Amino acid sequence: MSVEAVAIDLELERKEILKRYRKLLLSAKPYLQDNDAKLIKQAFLISMDAHKDMRRKSGEPYIYHPIAVAQICIDEIGLGATSIICALLHDVVEDTEITLDEIEEKFGKKVAKIIDGLTKISGVFEYGSSQQAENFRKMLLTLSDDIRVILIKLADRLHNMRTLVSMARDKQLKISSETFYLYAPLAHRLGLHAIKSELEDLCLKYTEPEVYKDIAKKLKETKASREKFIQNFIRPIEKSLQDLGLKHVIKGRPKSIFSIYNKLKKNHVPFDEIYDLFAVRVILEVPKEQEKSACWAVYSMVTDHYKPNPDRLKDWISNPKSNGYESLHTTVMSSGKRGRWVEVQIRTTRMDEIAEKGFAAHWKYKGNDTRTNKAFESWLSQIREALDNSDKSQQSAVELVDDIRSSLYNEEVFVYTPKGKLIVLKDGATALDFAFEIHTEVGARCIGAKVNTKLVPLSYKLKTGDIIECITSSKQKPSEDWLNYVVTTKAKSRIKDYIKEANKQHVVMGRDMIEHRLKIIGVNTLTLEVTNQLRAYFNAKDANDLFYRFGKGYIQLDELKKWKSDREAHERKQAAKAIQEPLTNTKNVVKELKKLHGDRKDADAILIGEDMDKIDYTLAKCCNPIAGDDVFGFVTINEGIKIHRTSCPNASELLSRHGDRVLKAVWASKVNMSFVAHLIIKGTDRMGLMNDVTRVISQELQVNIQNLSIGVKDGIFEGKIALMVNDTVHLEKLVVSLEQVSGVVEIVRGE
Repeated sequence: MSVEAVAIDLELERKEILKRYRKLLLSAKPYLQDNDAKLIKQAFLISMDAHKDMRRKSGEPYIYHPIAVAQICIDEIGLGATSIICALLHDVVEDTEITLDEIEEKFGKKVAKIIDGLTKISGVFEYGSSQQAENFRKMLLTLSDDIRVILIKLADRLHNMRTLVSMARDKQLKISSETFYLYAPLAHRLGLHAIKSELEDLCLKYTEPEVYKDIAKKLKETKASREKFIQNFIRPIEKSLQDLGLKHVIKGRPKSIFSIYNKLKKNHVPFDEIYDLFAVRVILEVPKEQEKSACWAVYSMVTDHYKPNPDRLKDWISNPKSNGYESLHTTVMSSGKRGRWVEVQIRTTRMDEIAEKGFAAHWKYKGNDTRTNKAFESWLSQIREALDNSDKSQQSAVELVDDIRSSLYNEEVFVYTPKGKLIVLKDGATALDFAFEIHTEVGARCIGAKVNTKLVPLSYKLKTGDIIECITSSKQKPSEDWLNYVVTTKAKSRIKDYIKEANKQHVVMGRDMIEHRLKIIGVNTLTLEVTNQLRAYFNAKDANDLFYRFGKGYIQLDELKKWKSDREAHERKQAAKAIQEPLTNTKNVVKELKKLHGDRKDADAILIGEDMDKIDYTLAKCCNPIAGDDVFGFVTINEGIKIHRTSCPNASELLSRHGDRVLKAVWASKVNMSFVAHLIIKGTDRMGLMNDVTRVISQELQVNIQNLSIGVKDGIFEGKIALMVNDTVHLEKLVVSLEQVSGVVEIVRGE
């Protein structure tokens, strides 16, 4: 390419950058005050200069990314000038020489603090932790101070997901899994429904591309008939709304691809049998004081036209969710030759803005609903509790993330103290959760509770509207069994604290016992490395858990002798391998693979079927991959490399927690191996059905059945079969043949 051509190209890029920046300023105009525009321009110029020599994987100038993140902050979340500045600068401290002190000097403490929250932690992490988890913890620490850190991070993640196509396959898997595991639940909790749905759809697009394409194609094929159906459905509602004189908008839309995928997976039904593919939203423009009565009037009118399902009425107007969501939902049966269930959502313009833009929009109306503010504050206080507790108890970032994540997708129950104080807890919370929410000591001394004046056990699951009174005793003490009765982060962490305090003596005793026995069997020192090996071998959560189990006698000291002999056998096996460097380091593995494969395409990928003698890998038993499956390699701490299917039940967790240990893996063109595949076959029972199934497998297709179990209930049978197959093509051929057997209704691959 000539110098002149490059110059023209750069000039075009410069014009495009300015065009995007001007669009950003135009969108931001309603949110700007005083000298905001000047500060935004300064942030833009700093970011453009800092990233001038950087390009994204797609080849585009890097500055496109911060501008796009800022645009999402405005258009899709509704954030103001401070957030726009932070979005433009969110990568400069991490990627360039600019420091936080310089940012603070130019833009103030608030901007510097937000950017610090957005800047990833770098460095080496101890065993049991992960870079993703540590960064997530750092981000959460800022949540109670300034929620904008999370909102900007969600905008950043959304743009990364929208542009993920240019990334390598293993990076796509890692980023998608992390997004599904952490960021989509966060968007849900913060009420960003549109962003949450798009993130879930994009995650599915990269983790299950064939499934995503299939659903998208079917939605496209049925679009015309769907739109016609929606038009016919809303016509009588539209007329009645006009007669009532209510200013309104009606929207008809299909469910998201991910929610359809969930229904297909959960209900094991074909696409055309999903009954609630449709959702209709009625949005009313009425004054705040008339909202509730107007929504119920429209509900009454809708149910005059269509028969409702009484089990599917959800009233989030009287009891809003803790993320601020307010709406009235009902599911009704459409009229016509073929009735279909349609979900109708009834809300006001204010409620709709909060539903789409979450707490960013809620701030606009703050003070209007103290109950919703209290509900969100309650969740925030749980996050603060978890963060404070993790510091005190040295809880790992991974455990913390798991605890907090479990609170993100849950619905809430609204319960009351005898004095009428509202307490918001996550769905599934028990009387014991309530006791700990009231006060740590009340929880620790709780022996039971009265719910609506009736005596109930600690394990009683609370329902919205319950009035609870705790019964305590000074002789009561928390026990390990209590962890089975609680679901809230606060209760779990407090119970663990009590148990840890009580069990300290067992930890000390267990450590002494292990050190003494190790000296006898020839291992002189209990080093960190030996402790980690023992922890992994005995499947202990951490070192204290290991010592405690020995101190309590749950693990006998004789087991240490077996550990030593197994370790020595493993070391001998490793020594016989060609690789000299330890395979617990992903970089070492990649280096060895490149040395092994030379200039071959995907030289940094494990070639399954050919590399077995040179690389220590095994097929994961949790998902039983077979040749042809979409797979990845995962470097474990103590068990070499495991090959997992991308659809493995554990994949999302592994990729999101420890993406730095993920390796590419591809199947060799010819894999001379047999694999175990599990099929679940369902159908209507008849005489000789199982005989026909086994005949097709064993005689017609010459496939070896390794295991078989059958259950029949109320005329429906379910067979679970383990088979030896060559690859996915072989398995698909088998499934097609079995689907022809009379009585077989459904065949799915099991784990």
